[in-house]
Amino acid sequence: MSTPTTKTEQNRNPIQRAPTSKPPFTIGDIKKAIPPHCFQRSLIRSLFYVSRDVIVVFVFCYIATNYFHLLPSPHRYIAWVTYWIVQGCVCTGIWLIVHECGHNAFSNYPWVDDTVGFILHSAVLVPYFSWKYSHRRHHSNTNSLERDEVYVPRIKSELQWFVKSSNNPLGRIVLPIATLTLGWPLYMTSNFLGRHYDRFACHFDPYSPIFNDRERLWVYISDAGVLTTTYVLYRVALVQGLAWLVCIYGMPILFQNAILILLTFLNHIHPSLPHYDSSEWDWLRGALATVDRDYGVLNKVFHYAPSTHLIHHLFSTIPHYNALEATEAVKPLLGEYYQFDGTPFYKAFWREISECIYVEKDEGSHDNGVYWFKNKLEK
Repeated sequence: MSTPTTKTEQNRNPIQRAPTSKPPFTIGDIKKAIPPHCFQRSLIRSLFYVSRDVIVVFVFCYIATNYFHLLPSPHRYIAWVTYWIVQGCVCTGIWLIVHECGHNAFSNYPWVDDTVGFILHSAVLVPYFSWKYSHRRHHSNTNSLERDEVYVPRIKSELQWFVKSSNNPLGRIVLPIATLTLGWPLYMTSNFLGRHYDRFACHFDPYSPIFNDRERLWVYISDAGVLTTTYVLYRVALVQGLAWLVCIYGMPILFQNAILILLTFLNHIHPSLPHYDSSEWDWLRGALATVDRDYGVLNKVFHYAPSTHLIHHLFSTIPHYNALEATEAVKPLLGEYYQFDGTPFYKAFWREISECIYVEKDEGSHDNGVYWFKNKLEK
């Protein structure tokens, strides 16, 4: 598991600010520290992992469909809620493997990666190519206040009224729930928490400012995949009933989306992480400004993606099954530039959503282009 392995990491304050100076190493130095075999991709191995998880999903569906109705009433409800959560976790694991298709980390064959990614992302109503393009730009501009594509923090003056008004006990309860349940669909449909554009941005719109002319056809294809899945779900509902579809498919996908927001939020939102404006930003410092997290037994379910997120940003073609070894290999070189926080995820999420409300420069700081998370909203 991705846990601190040295006394330095064990003793480090998890919210101690990351260094913002230019690192004394290059991306080439980091690559040399990683065993060459970590960069090797195996189609057979990738297919094994995704096939195994898909089989588990269908086994859980079979059990829920054929046996839950036999349980007495109280136990039946517990079984369904357990199914939604567990199935949501397994579906998230599949999502994270399929996400590697967009980085060409699934195999050595881009057409295979795109085919697998298109089918499996469409199956959970994700526009594959649309998200692939915006996500790659996120990797190209991580922690840039002007050009990053997702989890772009606002400066204090840009905060909208509802953010300021939510800075109270009730708001601190409603905001996390709304973020987890609505965050993903809002990002897909309205670029919520994404890069600021001069006009409306949507992942389903081929003419959205997110995309360039060469990408518009693939956005249409992505939309066709989502529409096909929607039609299939409609036909299934006619046969099995809407309640069956919601319980077997809808609720697990809802939990999958919530877990996905939780994982990605915690990898990018942290009191120790800086953001940069154009006067300071460079690709390496931006890529280093992410934090690895530990989810205990769920690390394996999530294929260690949240606990090896930093190496993924540095070398996005490294497959998940080599990411742990690559992470351990670069830790001595990265030193204090490697950020890890083992705080339990539920405590970390509450802390981050309460403390990381906006970013601003430190008063009197000489780092004019470096911004840090703050939470004081009073004037």
